[in-house]
Amino acid sequence: MINRNKLDFRLSTLAYPLSFVMLIWFVFWLQIRVSYKIKFLAIYPLEISGLKGVFFSPFIHSDIYHLYHNSLPLFILTLALFYFYRDLAWKIIIWGILCSGFLTWIIGRPAYHLGASGLIYVLVSFIFFKGIQVSNYRFIALSLLVVFLYGSMIWYVFPLDEKISWEGHLSGFIIGTLFSFIFKSKSIKKERYDWELGDYKPQEDPFMRQFDENGNFIDPPNEDDINID
Repeated sequence: MINRNKLDFRLSTLAYPLSFVMLIWFVFWLQIRVSYKIKFLAIYPLEISGLKGVFFSPFIHSDIYHLYHNSLPLFILTLALFYFYRDLAWKIIIWGILCSGFLTWIIGRPAYHLGASGLIYVLVSFIFFKGIQVSNYRFIALSLLVVFLYGSMIWYVFPLDEKISWEGHLSGFIIGTLFSFIFKSKSIKKERYDWELGDYKPQEDPFMRQFDENGNFIDPPNEDDINID
């Protein structure tokens, strides 16, 4: 089989996700050192002043509990994104932040919406739906793994808890789903076997040489029948 979709691990595959998570922890440290009033940088729907949160809200969190529960899935999902969709990773992250944030600004309740969970939902829905769109077992397996790890998150796109920005979750989920259809990855190519190639020669295939022209298996010679001079 010809491997035309080799996935190789690079230093940047780990460095970018780790740096991103460290950045939001650093911002939280600034919140503690400076003032929790930094929350004014969050999204506040349908107010012009609240638009700045489209850019800044993923980097600020309400408390250590909020930050902790966003950090691990954010790291795992961005790691998967940079490994499997390296050519699209920055587009998904940057446009995911902007588009999901703006949609939250439009549909959200009159309250401050902050945290990286909107981006997390972008990544979950993008990785899941993109994976099931392609005929490649690696990407399909990744989609199934995402469902196994984060499938229960789907309930939080509904207004189950007034303290949770379900609008941000829903916005991220919608944007990630749209991105899975809009963005095409150059790294996703259907794996092809040798016999599917135009220059395939059966007579040079070790497996095919075990059969005659009628498709009958050729028995290997018995060692007892071999004369050694």
